[in-house]
Amino acid sequence: MILQRSLILSILLGFVFSTMIGPLMIPALRRVKAGQSIREDGPQTHLIKAGTPTMGGLIMIPSSILAVIILTEITYELKAAFFSFLGFAIIGLIDDYLKVVLKRPLGLRAYQKMGLQIFVTTIFIGLANHLCILPEKLFVPYARVYIDLGILWIPFLFFVIIGTVNSVNLTDGLDGLASGITVIVTGFFSLVAWHMGYQDLAWFAGAVSGSCIGFLVYNIYPAKIFMGDTGSLALGGAIAALAVITNMTLLLPIVGGVFFIETLSVMIQVAGYKTTGKRVFRMSPLHHHFELCGWSETRVVTVFWGVTIILCLAGILGIQ
Repeated sequence: MILQRSLILSILLGFVFSTMIGPLMIPALRRVKAGQSIREDGPQTHLIKAGTPTMGGLIMIPSSILAVIILTEITYELKAAFFSFLGFAIIGLIDDYLKVVLKRPLGLRAYQKMGLQIFVTTIFIGLANHLCILPEKLFVPYARVYIDLGILWIPFLFFVIIGTVNSVNLTDGLDGLASGITVIVTGFFSLVAWHMGYQDLAWFAGAVSGSCIGFLVYNIYPAKIFMGDTGSLALGGAIAALAVITNMTLLLPIVGGVFFIETLSVMIQVAGYKTTGKRVFRMSPLHHHFELCGWSETRVVTVFWGVTIILCLAGILGIQ
């Protein structure tokens, strides 16, 4: 009962801090002209969003960390999770700063961004291994067995972490989409961590979920602020860390199914265009395809939220 109350408290604290920081951060970002540029080849309805402040991750990140620090001491698991959360946030912050403040449209080059992501992932895995919190075998949900991947274990973790981070980043394209899905997915991992006895990680996941709920107050349609790469990469880093430390990486394609499908749609689009010269979808990632099919932005977001809830319920069966 005490743990349950603390978990709820972590969500509430994250929410309160996020809603408090929002009114301070939004005008501050406007003053430095940190406005989002909109793709001209994207949905025409998005052009009115040009100039909306971005880098909203600066609201969620301190909110999450403050909530956890108030609730508990920093354990080994939290050190690793915080590093992943902040490490990927810094990459996103650099990218956002180059694009929206220094007005360099490309931001970080693809190879620069990937190089930094590999660097952060390497340090995270090394830190988790040094702190003896890195699982040694892969847990298979539903079957409830462990598989020894041998020399493939570390490459597999690199693939999971970097793939998760970039999947969240690709999903951040509609008001409230990535933040709302993250509320649900981190809420799921708070229950997973709680079930497995990782009280500290349960609070961290709860705080991230609560911070995203608070951020949604300003990010829901019509958004007053976007999370930017600062937020999307940070949230991807948090989700990846939670999955790796709790050894639930194989549940990510299920509970984070929307993230996975969004990424897959981009890969299919690129492969299809290069091989046939034709586009499989009207536009990728997938949320833009549905927009161009006539769905309203709010309908796409609501449906994707609903799908994520169903997938997370299915994921719960994997830990029973």
